[in-house]
Amino acid sequence: MRVSRIPESSIESTAELTDFLRSGEKPAERFRVGTEHEKIGLYEGDHGPVPYEGERGIGRLLETIAEVDGWTRVLEDGQVIALTKDGASITLEPGGQFELSGAPLRTIHETCDEFHSHLALMKRVCEPLGIVFLGLGINPIHPVERIPVMPKARYRIMREYLPTRGARALEMMFVTATVQANFDYSSEADMVEKVRTAVGISPIVSAIFANSSLYLGKDSGFASRRLEAWFETDPDRCGMPPFVFDEDFGYERYVEWALDVPMFFVVRDGSYHPARGMTFRQFLERGFESWRANIDDWDRHLTTLFPDVRVKRYIEVRGADAVPPGLTCSLPALWKGILYDSEALSSAWALVDSLDLNAREATRQDVARRGLAASVGSRPILPLARELARISRDGLARIRHGGRNDDDECAYLDPVFEQLEAGASPGEIVAARWEGVWHRSVDRLVDYARY
Repeated sequence: MRVSRIPESSIESTAELTDFLRSGEKPAERFRVGTEHEKIGLYEGDHGPVPYEGERGIGRLLETIAEVDGWTRVLEDGQVIALTKDGASITLEPGGQFELSGAPLRTIHETCDEFHSHLALMKRVCEPLGIVFLGLGINPIHPVERIPVMPKARYRIMREYLPTRGARALEMMFVTATVQANFDYSSEADMVEKVRTAVGISPIVSAIFANSSLYLGKDSGFASRRLEAWFETDPDRCGMPPFVFDEDFGYERYVEWALDVPMFFVVRDGSYHPARGMTFRQFLERGFESWRANIDDWDRHLTTLFPDVRVKRYIEVRGADAVPPGLTCSLPALWKGILYDSEALSSAWALVDSLDLNAREATRQDVARRGLAASVGSRPILPLARELARISRDGLARIRHGGRNDDDECAYLDPVFEQLEAGASPGEIVAARWEGVWHRSVDRLVDYARY
């Protein structure tokens, strides 16, 4: 969400790493929201996967966006791998999933305008190429083996390393997609309260947005197969960090955890060098080849940690599947109403504060399989999701950030309330339609999920 220059002098102590997180603090009046959403691409007609190469490939698509809309190209080995413009970026996930990382914006009105402008641009440039992008949490048709590889050095290294840590790591990399949002904090105590609450309620949010039920052209047995894949990706860097519920959680605890996670790579002069299992603590203590660790290395390492809620110089909430357009703007709105209003933050935490770690983990597993049919301990998750949505709506009403036609941002939650009124996650509904009224028609699925 944020792009800034970071000095590259060597790190002298772990206190600098803690100070790096502390440097993200800002007063509430400067709080912003950034939204990141990934999309899964297919060719229209034959529904084949979209490679990077060729006149109708991802590379050509990036070039076209740069040409027609003034985006700046980011090159690696002479190939366009990303675009930047006005604080936003367009990037590629390992299997060609297209991601807009939105600029940090004050209101959901602005971030939703940004989203719809992006969709209009994508429609304009994709139609001549015969490409369609889908708001689904997983590629519904193609296995990992059929997915083209994007030309990014970091992904080559991750592709070799992660399968040694988890059986589903390549599935996570190449066929899944998410929508996530990024939020600010004003102090260490504020960070702690927001992260602890976000981790606690993340399974409820995941249930609302669970949307990856179809895989390999059939019902996978999961409302969110994407979430299930994360359970078997890399236990060192993924999941629900239990220490966030400890009394002494703060910057230092997060730093101590991150220090002992193996690094993927060290980057020097634009070249990626596999870290060969070295932790950041080891890099800090003894260096790597002839290089010493610097803050740029630390910033990059933090982006390679994948907990449900991630701390950098802002907080990333990462638990939702990609969804069709109507629900996409709801995700940042739902989280904003909770995280940026103190009363809502306390009320949301009260929904889950009594759970122990075993119950929290069981909830995550149950949500992956059953979505809004899951349970939180002994309680069904659906009424809790409805209460969480009401808490968020009340928070947005108190925040009262108006738009052109609205006094606040509450209307962005309407699709969530509609989903909850249906009583099922998007993925549950998709699976039922696939086996029912769609008669397993990929064309019907594409019409439903296309951006």
